[in-house]
Amino acid sequence: MTVDVEYDLDPERRVEDLLALYRTYDWWADRTEEDLRQALRHTDELVALCEPDAGVIIAAARVLIDYVYYAMVYDVVVGERHRGEGLGRRLIEAVVDHPDLTETRGLSLLCREGLVPFYESCGFEIGDETVTHPDGAPEPLRWMRYQRERK
Repeated sequence: MTVDVEYDLDPERRVEDLLALYRTYDWWADRTEEDLRQALRHTDELVALCEPDAGVIIAAARVLIDYVYYAMVYDVVVGERHRGEGLGRRLIEAVVDHPDLTETRGLSLLCREGLVPFYESCGFEIGDETVTHPDGAPEPLRWMRYQRERK
């Protein structure tokens, strides 16, 4: 499927699109518009895959970053209608290749155990530890890191 990669989205204008995308997963079903607006105000980079011409967001990820040492990827999501089409991989590639992130030495994320093989196939390496979910969910999360080579 052909998609447009969007790096310069205005999050305020796209809250409804993102909220609809998050609500396709039970994991984020309790997110409110107000909470999402606040989270987006404090998100450094928002990466989205959009349908060409229509501009509808079909996949997205948020990144918190210091632009030197650390970047943390959050909320990687592909719309229900487009799962299984390789868009998750395309989204992670867009995050890794983001022009404002290329100088950052490492990207990290937390994922459920079942997603470890996917992120490993995208170049992430698993950390030695599991992490208790901050919301208290019973499933532990795995810390993963994508390490760039130093120039």
